[in-house]
Order: sequence, then C-alpha cells, then structure tokens
Amino acid sequence: MKRATPETKSRPPRPARPRAVQSHEIRIIGGQYKRTKLQVADKPGLRPTPDRVRETLFNWLGQDLSGWRCLDAFAGTGALGFEAASRGAAQVLLVEQDAALVAQLKRVQDQLKAAVVQVVRGDAVAALRHAPAASLELIFLDPPFDSPLFEAAVQAAAPALSVTGFLYLEAPKRWPESELQGLGLQLHRHLKAGMVHAHLLRRTEAVALPAG
Repeated sequence: MKRATPETKSRPPRPARPRAVQSHEIRIIGGQYKRTKLQVADKPGLRPTPDRVRETLFNWLGQDLSGWRCLDAFAGTGALGFEAASRGAAQVLLVEQDAALVAQLKRVQDQLKAAVVQVVRGDAVAALRHAPAASLELIFLDPPFDSPLFEAAVQAAAPALSVTGFLYLEAPKRWPESELQGLGLQLHRHLKAGMVHAHLLRRTEAVALPAG
C-alpha cells in the first residue's frame, strides 16, 4: 500500500530584489592616478567610456604615454583625458562645452594636482581645427551618440594628428572605412562592446614608416 504524499506547502513569494543603483562615479584604471574616482553627472548624452573599453584602448596604445600630447575633444567626465595624464602624457587638453562639467573637470584637476592637464570650455570641433597640423600624438573623440558632429569632428581631427599618432573614435556604429580613407585615415583596431563601437585610427602615411 502506497503512503500518502503530503501536500506541498505553498512557499511565500520571494521579495523582489531592489534594482541596483546606477553608479554615478567611475575610476581611473591605470597609472599614477589609478583608482581615483571621477563623478558622473546625471546629464543627457553623458556616457563615460566603459572600463572594459578603456582598458582595451590603453592596452592597444601601450601603457606608457610619456611625452605624448593629447586632446580630449568632448571631455565630459574627463575619463579618457585623465587616464592619458595618469599614464605619463606630457600635455592633455580637455575641451568641454557644458559649464557644470567644466567646473567638475577643474575640481578633479586640482584634486590630482595634474599640471599637465588644461581644461578649456569651448567648442570641440573648433578646438580641433585650431590645433597646429600634426601636433598631437593622441586625440579622443567621444561625442554624445545623438550628436550631429561626428563627421565634422573626424574631419577636423585628421590634420591635427601626428604621422605616428592615434585617433580614438567612439561611436554608435562602425565607421565606414571608405570615409576614413578619404580623410587620410585607416582603421588600426576595432572593438564592439554593447552599443559602443571603439575605433583606433591612424594616418595612412603611418603604414609606410619603417618598423621600430
């Protein structure tokens, strides 16, 4: 004779887990300012480069940027520019249009005592156009993804890039290589992480340079 199976008691529903609060700060991931926190303001279009992408980018570039002249054209939180300064860059110009973000960038600059960093409020494309030809080893272009300035920014950045320099472009889509070629640029590295397409570009002339 089979034993009666007791009825399974109904379990109380599990309490809903609270949603993780979105972080409003990021950290510098390498160099002398490693682990320094950067505040992220709650502003439309402000989208700091993810840690994974920044780590990959600076692996591509090599960890030591000693002597490099850099321009972060849409600085935002300053994550890219301060990361470059942290890794030894000689000059880093942060250009940002938003007054509140400029004030925050200057506070971070003061906190770090980063003498190589200059913070300027202004138009990013104009700053690129005014940069002397072939004067920069590294340019960061990370406009808001809904910005109409992508094409103008890349066009303005190309002449300012040194022959051996690098142009980092973060965009919502992969940039057409035909358009890059028309500007004398070529794709050196590419990474897709979520909605982010990270491009590391070089001038076409760099291919013809001897190794070493």
